[in-house]
Amino acid sequence: MGEVRVGACSWTDRQLVASGWYPRGRRDAEGRLRHYASRLPVVEVDAGYYALPSRRNSELWLERTPENFRFDVKVFSLLTGHPTRTGALPADLRGAERGPALLDEVWRRFAYAVEPLREAGRLGAVLFQFPPWFPPSTGAEETLEACARRTAGWPLAVEFRHPGWWAADRADATAALLAGLGASAVGVDMAPGLPGSLPPVVPVTHRPLAVVRFHGRSPAWGRGSKEDRFRYGYDVAELAAWVPRLRRAARHADELHVLFNNCCGDAAVRAAETMRGLLSAPDRCR
Repeated sequence: MGEVRVGACSWTDRQLVASGWYPRGRRDAEGRLRHYASRLPVVEVDAGYYALPSRRNSELWLERTPENFRFDVKVFSLLTGHPTRTGALPADLRGAERGPALLDEVWRRFAYAVEPLREAGRLGAVLFQFPPWFPPSTGAEETLEACARRTAGWPLAVEFRHPGWWAADRADATAALLAGLGASAVGVDMAPGLPGSLPPVVPVTHRPLAVVRFHGRSPAWGRGSKEDRFRYGYDVAELAAWVPRLRRAARHADELHVLFNNCCGDAAVRAAETMRGLLSAPDRCR
């Protein structure tokens, strides 16, 4: 069975900091990350989606975490076709025309910023999360191929938000496409029964790494504020139901990352700690 790492999709979320999960004396930038890394072995840098990360931060993250700690980094919104405010771009790029040249420059700066993590062997995945308006199509496949070329030599993970990619009549083709690109498919847990709901599957498309992200099951998914969409606390039974799926995936992957994105208060880190306990229990089905 591959190594299983469980963590959360942020360690800097304001509501997490205010929740009391971080002890007194460890609520500054350095203290928070050191404390988080003492409790969980992987984290997703979700902030990379909202603004380009800095190389200096990557260097500091390495200094503040043990050698076996991993960072999964979510790519900047512009690189996955999401709406991107002009103010989110670096100041010198805000007047640039939106197009291939800007995408190339944004990727270059993103790659430069996180290169220290890759050089140190601490970059778990570079996550490309595509929006709900990115359905299966020839154009979409060409976009994925371009992403694979851009990330050659990097651990690429792909999450789809359009349910068509994992529909019963399309799932095998999607898995084969990602496998051919050397990309890890991202499985998800989310609110069921909504028009955009994806099935709770864990397709392992790239042996070195499998990824599952837990978004919570808020009925406000797809609408309302960010807090409304992600405000959800998993109970033990809901997490336990995932254990057999995760163990099956771990048997087919060298490493499995399980990340909780229900970042409201301390819900994500608490769920991560609970899931670690469930997965560490003896597997009575083997």
